[in-house]
Amino acid sequence: MSARILIVDDEPQIGRLLKTTLGAHGYEIAVAADGQAALDQAARWRPDVILLDLGLPVIDGLEVCRRIREWSQVPIIVLTVRDAEQDKVAALDLGADDYLTKPFGADELLARIRVALRHAARATVVDEPVLRFGDLTLDLTRRVVARDGEEVHLTPTEYELLKTLATQAGRVLTHGMLLRAVWGSAYEQDAPTLRVFITQLRRKIEADPAHPVHILTEPGIGYRLRV
Repeated sequence: MSARILIVDDEPQIGRLLKTTLGAHGYEIAVAADGQAALDQAARWRPDVILLDLGLPVIDGLEVCRRIREWSQVPIIVLTVRDAEQDKVAALDLGADDYLTKPFGADELLARIRVALRHAARATVVDEPVLRFGDLTLDLTRRVVARDGEEVHLTPTEYELLKTLATQAGRVLTHGMLLRAVWGSAYEQDAPTLRVFITQLRRKIEADPAHPVHILTEPGIGYRLRV
């Protein structure tokens, strides 16, 4: 069965373009033009991925994201003309998995959709003890990290940070999300500490820390572990 994608955008030409592009790649498509229609369609049709614009009539995109996350973990990719960092952070903190700022290329969108579908598929696998990302391996049972088969010695905090990124690989995690998960809510504004530990991690797991291929920076937003 082809994956179902719900496109939520109040601009008819954008909806038609996305429907044509994604349909040509074998996806089953539905379109909603406002926030309430999006909520209704998501509940009734159960899509595999939601492409969500933020500037929606009736119910704003951020509120749509919040309500969907009350009952579903369907991947949500935010598509928006808003380029303010706070809008992206707000969407990610409410549960969105990724974002693209308009205008964007079809190839990039298709790649993000594939990542979202893989992430959702991994989330349904119970008790997956070993995660692999190219030359990087994370054994969750033994708490062992290896690169090219050689064990990498991490501090407990470095391990927790890498585990948080790895168990949600492909998803953008904001500074606040990572700080809350690893250090606790009292530290969610301490971005400098996070940057220090990310730098330390890259020195240990990247072949070239100056040009990382595993832990990618989303400027002003946070980080993602590349799938």
